Amino acid sequence: MTDTAAGPARPANNRFAPGTFATPSAPAPLARMVASQTRMELTLFLRNGEQLLVALVIPVAVLIGLTAIDLGAVPDPRVAHAITAVLTISVMGTAFTGQAIAVGFDRRYGALKRLGGTPLPPAVIIVGKVLATLVLVAGQSLVLGAIAAAMGWRPALGGLVVGAVMIALGAIAFSAMGLLLGGTLKAEVVLALANLIWFLLIGGAGLAIGVASLPDWAHDVLVVIPSHALTSALVAALDGGVPAVQALVLLAWTAVCGALAVRHFSFT
Repeated sequence: MTDTAAGPARPANNRFAPGTFATPSAPAPLARMVASQTRMELTLFLRNGEQLLVALVIPVAVLIGLTAIDLGAVPDPRVAHAITAVLTISVMGTAFTGQAIAVGFDRRYGALKRLGGTPLPPAVIIVGKVLATLVLVAGQSLVLGAIAAAMGWRPALGGLVVGAVMIALGAIAFSAMGLLLGGTLKAEVVLALANLIWFLLIGGAGLAIGVASLPDWAHDVLVVIPSHALTSALVAALDGGVPAVQALVLLAWTAVCGALAVRHFSFT
């Protein structure tokens, strides 16, 4: 290669003009980063058959069982109360259990460490996970709602709107819990604890719709359990009420778990 007045000659096998890489390319817009991360999280979830089982198959089975079997003191119409607990179970399966286990094993295998080492801001990674969870929860809710409607559920439009807001609050709260658990403990511990806590929380959702008869004061105490709060919020919303206390409980869980996750979350 020889220098000329016009600059150094370009080798024959070089396809790029001189100076092409002299200035680093600008980063993608933040919105595009979030959209790409969200799309990747959705793709990974949909490839996981176990998570689809927790997200849809088990909730559908519970919906049919609670509606068909005369269990406890669940009021009539049974499907109208069963769907509230089932939606909570579905939200927990995706936002909490699935989120925690996925994050825990991503940390174990180094995938999250490599992702954290890219120019992608850590906040974008977290926001992408939360947005993917909200999209999945919305899809699950539509499917489960359609099945319940086929079984005779006839909710009012206003109740559906308030219920959708409560589902979004619940999804964010359980997602914060999942990120805290998955981002701080070893994968094997996360796997065991996430499933154990999920089963315990299912009990809270069942008690909220009356699978066991409890005095009113017991429900006032149990509302601090997030699964009970979300289920009772959905019951109140679909009955035309405004579940302010339950919303505050879910916001409190989001704030506490979110703050702890931000402080202690580890990519390794």
